Amino acid sequence: MPTYEFKNIETGEIETHVMSVANYDEFKLLNPHLERFISGSPGMSDPVRLGVKKPAQGFRDLLKSMKKAHRRSTINDF
Repeated sequence: MPTYEFKNIETGEIETHVMSVANYDEFKLLNPHLERFISGSPGMSDPVRLGVKKPAQGFRDLLKSMKKAHRRSTINDF
């Protein structure tokens, strides 16, 4: 189930609630003193694609053998 964060307009407190998407609209109607608060986004990045780290050596060896078998391949073997 999704987790929602709300900011209490009256007190400024941040509250976390877990509820289904179907219950979200009803919850908002029953709690007008709460407004949706988004504190951040989840980290969704690939450290290999960002260049932070390289793949494991075994995988790199596999890429090299694939590149060797297919001469015109442009695959990156790191």
